[in-house]
Amino acid sequence: MIFLKKIELALAIALIAALSACAGTPAQPPCDANRLNIQDCPPANAVVDETVAKQQAQRRWHKPNELGFDPIEIGLKKEAPVQRAQMRIIGSSYDHSVRSLAAKIWLIDHAQHTVDAIYYIFKRDMVGYAVLGALCEAVQRGVDVRLMVDSLGSVNISHSEMKALSNCAIDGGFVKNAKGEVTTTKARAQVVVFNAVSKVFVNYNRRSHDKVLVIDGAYPTKAWAMTGGRNISLDYYGLSADGSPDPTAYKDMEILLRPAKGVGESAEESIGLLTEHYYSILFSHNRNKQLSSTLAYQGQRDKFKSELATLRGISDFDTAYREMPEYLADLKQGDARLAHELVNLTNVDVVNAYDSNRERNPNSIMGLLNSIEPGTGVIRIVSPYLFIGRYERTDGTVYKDGKDNLLTWLEKYPESRVEIVTNSVLTSDNPFAQSMIDMDTAPRLLLNKEQKKQWRDRKLANSEYNVELLTSPLWQQMVNNPQVKIYQTGRNDSVLLGGDTYYGKLHAKFVLLGEMGGFVGTSNFDYRSILYNNEVGYFFDSEPLAKDLLQEFETLKSQSLLWGTPEWLEMRKQLLSIGGSKA
Repeated sequence: MIFLKKIELALAIALIAALSACAGTPAQPPCDANRLNIQDCPPANAVVDETVAKQQAQRRWHKPNELGFDPIEIGLKKEAPVQRAQMRIIGSSYDHSVRSLAAKIWLIDHAQHTVDAIYYIFKRDMVGYAVLGALCEAVQRGVDVRLMVDSLGSVNISHSEMKALSNCAIDGGFVKNAKGEVTTTKARAQVVVFNAVSKVFVNYNRRSHDKVLVIDGAYPTKAWAMTGGRNISLDYYGLSADGSPDPTAYKDMEILLRPAKGVGESAEESIGLLTEHYYSILFSHNRNKQLSSTLAYQGQRDKFKSELATLRGISDFDTAYREMPEYLADLKQGDARLAHELVNLTNVDVVNAYDSNRERNPNSIMGLLNSIEPGTGVIRIVSPYLFIGRYERTDGTVYKDGKDNLLTWLEKYPESRVEIVTNSVLTSDNPFAQSMIDMDTAPRLLLNKEQKKQWRDRKLANSEYNVELLTSPLWQQMVNNPQVKIYQTGRNDSVLLGGDTYYGKLHAKFVLLGEMGGFVGTSNFDYRSILYNNEVGYFFDSEPLAKDLLQEFETLKSQSLLWGTPEWLEMRKQLLSIGGSKA
């Protein structure tokens, strides 16, 4: 099923033109004739490269309102192009989790020109400090670095570790040009807090849920881009602080991309440059705050080195790192399209005007998903917190219900089905979201009005312990609907129930559309992702990549129970008996 259509314009052409208009060649400090070992002075053999200087000027942070326009609006004006790409999935197993971390460090270590990273959660643990250590080393060898963290997801009073990274530029190297020559342009470490809560008039609800790493974005033969569900924290990479495997870690997913061989250097052709432009839009958001300090924070920089050394000393990480060239060579060919929810950062009347807000963004993840006509086939969805959106006007009238679209498609194509994998009460880290899944999403898709009322009864005797309800032929018919299957991770042999199997916590987010393509990104497909957060990801059209994603889906499904079945009900009953809660 080919569902990506070719279009012509990149989302960031206007942004880059505007940045170029206000950017000049950065002035270099005066240097002595020999300029040996003088801070901020390039080596004597450094060359002046106007292309590098212009790129550097375009990449700088801008003070609020300095540009004279809202950069977010630029990202809403153009449709992102469909681009030829090489891709691979980084899956949810322990081995893939460690490889994900090894890939991040390896790519930063081998970056030659630029690194751009943004993460919703960036923790001050071994992984966080190790990544900062790799970024600091990159700056010192002449790689220009930009790092963004969300102000709520990565809340910290001082952010001394981030300020320490910015100071790595004091003894930073000089950027190389495309030929590998050292230029007179010095590398920087620009660190920005997204939508800083310390600023006045900030909207606390508007968050960057992005998790993006871009390497050498402007250089097609060297560029890489990665996104998905993994934040920067031990919790996402299957490791404990002592380096041993952590079986309770998140089960997550990422997509890694680079431009196809032979593509041009423009943003229309190179997915690396387009993703870097997307990053620049977020980087220039008017509510951001740049972090800097005159303090050395040497203690923090020493910790960068020690934690990076500790990580490199972990056997499983070391093995994954050494195997990374082969791992990164195993790529699938196909087409990809960048999608996001930038409109959520500036929209107003969020719920009442949901439909008109969505129309403002031609690259909306949810808008593109809703526009795809899958025909006969199977839609497979994985989300830790899947909600089926239902929106009302201020007068109480329902103007959009995602359930209706889904059921209409299933009625039109009776041979089709939707399969969903999400968390259970055993594996969820969010009781509120889990209650929405078990008391809203699943009942709305599977049960009739009377059954929904009974199932939602607060008295267990009338709901989960209601034998008459749960053994009735009608209940069995509805929960075994051949067109709607809702699987929840965790089974009755879980260690939480006295068994010997760990199921971790599901955090992956992807959609598989038939046998040819799908979407991998950061969106949980819950109300926060749909209405308030910026999210990002890539739609792809590639049969080989779809096969890899299908294998991942089937693995997660094998670790799950079907909602409403006797085994699933028994799991909930056992959890309640040992002090768990009804979601």
